[in-house]
Order: sequence, then C-alpha cells, then structure tokens
Amino acid sequence: MALSPEIEQAVRARIAYFRDLGVFDFYRRDYATAANATDTVTNTEENDAAAPAAHLDLETTPLMPSSLTLIAETQKAIAPKDHAAALQAIRDDIGDCTRCALSAGRHTIVFGDGDPNARLMFVGEGPGADEDAQGLPFVGRAGQLLNNMIVAMGLRRDQVYIANIVKCRPPQNRVPEPLEANTCSPFLFRQIDVIQPEVLVALGSTAATYLLGGKSPLAALRGRIHHARGSKLIVTYHPAYLLRDPRQKKEAWADLQLAMTELGLKAPAKSQ
Repeated sequence: MALSPEIEQAVRARIAYFRDLGVFDFYRRDYATAANATDTVTNTEENDAAAPAAHLDLETTPLMPSSLTLIAETQKAIAPKDHAAALQAIRDDIGDCTRCALSAGRHTIVFGDGDPNARLMFVGEGPGADEDAQGLPFVGRAGQLLNNMIVAMGLRRDQVYIANIVKCRPPQNRVPEPLEANTCSPFLFRQIDVIQPEVLVALGSTAATYLLGGKSPLAALRGRIHHARGSKLIVTYHPAYLLRDPRQKKEAWADLQLAMTELGLKAPAKSQ
C-alpha cells in the first residue's frame, strides 16, 4: 500500500532518529489494520473528560505510521547505579535539538526531572511557559497541583520521575502535532527504558495516546491497568484539566490510589 506524503514524512523522521542512534537494520510487521492506520489525535487536554468515541477522520494526519512499524533491537537492562549516567547520555544525544518545528519557538529543552531509579514515573503532554523558562517539567500551577498529588500518595517529588511526550513548548500550549510527538517521543521511551519504573502514570489524553500507541477516550482508559514498555500504566486527568474542573479531583485520586496499590503505598495519616 502506498504511503501518503504525511506518513512518509513521519517514517523518514523516525528512520533518521534511529540512524542518529546508530541503528540501521529495520524489520516490517504486517499486522496493522486499516482502522489503526487512521487513528488520529483530535482531543486536547481541554477534552480529557469526553467519554464518547469520536468517529475516525480519514482526512487528518495519522497518529503513527502504523502501516510500517519500525523495530529496534531491545537493549539490555541498565544497572540502577548507571541510570543517571544513561539519562545524561540521552540528554547529550538530544543536544541543541532542531529535529522538529517546535525547536523554533522554544527557550529551553525540558528533558525531565526526578529520581533516575524511581518506581513511579509521570508523563505529561509538553512544557508550558513556566517550564520553558525554567527547563523543568511541571513547575507552574499544574505542577504545584501535581506536587500535592505526589505528597498525597506518601511520596516526595524527588522520589518520582517526571517527563513529557515532547520536550519543547508547543506554540500557545497547543497539542503537539503527530510528527512532532513521533519525532520526540522516542527519547522519552529511552528514558522509560533506563528508569524502568514499576508504574507509569499518563497525565491526560495526549500522554496516554503516545504511550499506548493509539487513541481512545480517556474515560475508556481510566480505572484499569495497562502496560507500556515493561511498566504498568495508569491513565488519569492532566493536572491542568483538574485546575479547570476541580470536580474531577476525586476521580483523579481514585486513579492515583490504583497506582498506590500497585506500588504497595499507603496515604500518610492526616495530622490532627
């Protein structure tokens, strides 16, 4: 089947990325269906609560070039003592990145923050203005709420790891375009592979989409365990969405409790 120009561009970007890593051999798996090939990213964090599945839009850019799946050989697990150095090596590989259009408007690459040996990792969509200025993920109002959520789980921020699907701020905080996310997310996947968290928490629909490799309504993903890159994956609302609709905080807490159960954590006792 002939590839559309958009898919071909995404495939070329992914091949170039792997060649930057020194991977030159690729294999094709012919299991993708036409339905998978037309999955698209249409929702933003504004629509995290939307329950009904939208119809497939055949005119928009596909989420992933699913008609051509590229497979790189899995690396061996890295010893915990080497995690920090391995993460730094990924950051060095990124360099002063200009691989996609987001680089034109950024001030700072927001790589990630936290414990290289974390059992729990949070993944958001992309940096905002505060993150772009400081070079750290989740430091604005949404970040303050995320910090409170982490504390409520009985942890500190420096005991978890936090990153995003894209490492440069999209203009006006828009949802990353598929080509942007597909170009940048492999670096996130490498981070996950190094850290090897027991539990991943996808914050919002964009993070869930790229971690799971397909688009589904957030309501259909919440409340159960998924798996991604060897970790258990739990999907919840993005903190920015919770700031706009605080009524959903109870639902988000239920999602975090699911993560706590998997990690064997208990909420700290409330002070009298």
